[in-house]
Amino acid sequence: MNEDHPQALCDQETMATRARAADAPTWLRRHFETFTGSLTGERNETPFPCHFGTKAVEQGDLLYTTVPSFTDPDALFAFRDTLLEYLDTYQDHAEFAPLVVFFAPPEGGVDAFAEADWHETLWHVLQFLHVNDPEPWPADIPTDPDDPYWEFSFGGTAMFPTCRAPFYEDRKSRYCPVSLEITFQPRDVFDGLTHDTEAGARAREVIQGRLADYDGVCPHADLGDWGVEDDREWRQYLFSVDAEQFPDECPLTVTPEVTALDADTPGSGVGAD
Repeated sequence: MNEDHPQALCDQETMATRARAADAPTWLRRHFETFTGSLTGERNETPFPCHFGTKAVEQGDLLYTTVPSFTDPDALFAFRDTLLEYLDTYQDHAEFAPLVVFFAPPEGGVDAFAEADWHETLWHVLQFLHVNDPEPWPADIPTDPDDPYWEFSFGGTAMFPTCRAPFYEDRKSRYCPVSLEITFQPRDVFDGLTHDTEAGARAREVIQGRLADYDGVCPHADLGDWGVEDDREWRQYLFSVDAEQFPDECPLTVTPEVTALDADTPGSGVGAD
């Protein structure tokens, strides 16, 4: 961790130093500033809805990485390796230590992307990770995205990837003006906070109450809970604004057995040009 290369896994202090360096790319500086500013600031006199995330930023508990391209196989393989390193270390870093991933803007800038392009980009990245996963899909996680207990999994770990993107004009809690941003939260960080626990119900009430005030609009119709019969996790990763640009079904094709490609041959996996 904290190695001296752009896609290394790093702690918050190291990411802050890199983002503020004179030679840092503008997109990285803006990513870090808008992310930490959003989570620790207020909107409509309301703090950021997820108080767990706010606390983690204030305490410096989050881990970070950057990805300079959505499509370059070398960049995506490097991201895969960083995500594996994260899964090996996050439990020793802090009690609540999600991984925040900053992606460089697309070629041509964010204005060149419609909402549908951002959805496609997210699922392209997740499919790449899945196809090049060195571990099999967890035996206790369904492979059918229409199952309420389905969750994206990688490295043998179920996780909830929450996204922010440039196309949210009203839902500022999901707005990132720079590019795609994904926060990976392993499922075990929610232990004791699921919908069927007292603590989970209380946390949901606080978060959703803040969400409506912070965004100034009602919580999204797809917002739900893992394991609830009518809720679907994949629909919550990157909420829709225009339903016509949202996938009709989950774009991820799950192959439960080990499907990892040889990491020594970048370019042979999904996303190769």
